[in-house]
Amino acid sequence: MPPSYLRVLLPRHRPPSQCLRPASQCGRRLYSKPPLQSPDAADPKLRHIDLSQLQITRTTNPRPLTPNHALIFGRAFTDHMLSLEWTAADGWLAPRITPYQNLSLDPATCVLHYAFECFEGMKAYKDKMGRVRLFRPDMNMARLNRSSARIALPTFEPAAMIDLLKQFCRLEERFIPSERGYSLYIRPNMIGTQRTLGVGPPGSALLYVIASPVGPYYPTGFKAISLEATVNTVRAWPGGVGDSKLGANYAPCIVPQMQAARRGYHQNLWIFRAPDPETGKVEDFVTEVGTMNLFACIRGRDGTPELVTAPLDGMILPGVVRDSILGLARERLEREGWRVSERRLTMRELETAGQEGRLMEVFGSGTAAVVAPVRAIAWEGRTISCGLAEGEEVGPVTQRMKDWIEGIQYGEEEGHEWSVLV
Repeated sequence: MPPSYLRVLLPRHRPPSQCLRPASQCGRRLYSKPPLQSPDAADPKLRHIDLSQLQITRTTNPRPLTPNHALIFGRAFTDHMLSLEWTAADGWLAPRITPYQNLSLDPATCVLHYAFECFEGMKAYKDKMGRVRLFRPDMNMARLNRSSARIALPTFEPAAMIDLLKQFCRLEERFIPSERGYSLYIRPNMIGTQRTLGVGPPGSALLYVIASPVGPYYPTGFKAISLEATVNTVRAWPGGVGDSKLGANYAPCIVPQMQAARRGYHQNLWIFRAPDPETGKVEDFVTEVGTMNLFACIRGRDGTPELVTAPLDGMILPGVVRDSILGLARERLEREGWRVSERRLTMRELETAGQEGRLMEVFGSGTAAVVAPVRAIAWEGRTISCGLAEGEEVGPVTQRMKDWIEGIQYGEEEGHEWSVLV
């Protein structure tokens, strides 16, 4: 039996009939985070954004457009940026759209010392009629608010921020490629700007938005990737900040990714090694792949296919594409006989399913690629084949998810609530 302090690392999942807590709480983690209070919690007025105060200064030196074939992710930027300053005394000041420019920060600015920074990643698309669309911006704004509150940065009114994003996209419309697979990547970023070496909630902050035209993640078609399961480095842990989109979560992941690349793998698969609360055995639990959520398609021994992804237990980033895949799967795959599950998944289960020919396919999901098919996973000196035949680059579920989601993003499923016209 493992020590008691290890036994609570992962939550015990009980069937609802065995759960002593209300049904809505069954399966939640046993540990708890302290109540999160953003600096504006005591005064809702500090969250308010006055849209009538928007100031727009157009550039007098427009950038040339980069040809679609020459676009490299995150290298080319649009003419303008959207910015809002916040102070603990006055809340959000007048929003501004100005020419793209450098930031001026004092060397003692708190973000440079204590990582008061969080961000989002989202895209604008142009449909066949030339209309600009955003994909589920409400989810991005909700997640940005959760991330900022987690590190004592201010929150904002999501609807007002979405309105500002729409105005920003209209101004930058010429940078949004019309070709399918191309889009405008939008990066909202919030930083603490107080000039201090003291550690505490920032008394001032800056929320700014920049944008970059981008091409398809796989310009010549899908290329299945290989993963190395990383067991000696942890991306996230119970009670931590793995479910927040903080820059501080990304920099520590680069070295393990470089190490996996030197061994010939495209990305690493983040593992959390801990005792299984059901059995007491130490297991390698699957969390995320690189900077993406992970899905596996496994055929049960009873023949039922199951789409599985890790639960939102505090260690998993609640991806917008992840949520979209789950929603579409429950709407469209379940009626085909699939089981759709958010549950803990171990490397042992993946390996066994692979050995028995029941591992149908594995893929990552995220804003940049939508989906990324996985060919194989290296784990503890062994290789797990992920269901793709030789010469095959993508499985049928992965392909369908890409087609379904892109169909919504580019307005081909007319009237879908996830596609928001600008």
